[in-house]
Amino acid sequence: MSKKSHPVGGVDYPRTLQEFDEWFSNEAACVEYLRRLRWPVEFRCPSCGGNKTWQTGRGLLRCSCCQRQTSVIAGTLFEGTRKPLRTWFQAMWYITSQKYGGNALGLKRVV
Repeated sequence: MSKKSHPVGGVDYPRTLQEFDEWFSNEAACVEYLRRLRWPVEFRCPSCGGNKTWQTGRGLLRCSCCQRQTSVIAGTLFEGTRKPLRTWFQAMWYITSQKYGGNALGLKRVV
């Protein structure tokens, strides 16, 4: 497998914990991954459909047309969580990478 600049959602999957750590080394990498999943071509405002945006100081995306603010995690299962995205990604990777599913003790060791 050739070295890619970033994983493609729905196509790439980290095969090892080391590969997972390379792809999702920090919170920003996880946010960027979700952004590419939600808007693979370009951002589209959920309210007006506009495609021009800027990022606020709080990390929200603000539509230049209607001024609506939205988040990469808005409308996802991550919305309202207090845990970092990287922790959620680690938990999901662990559960899906185990041959017979994960268990609580194993999950506690990884996360």
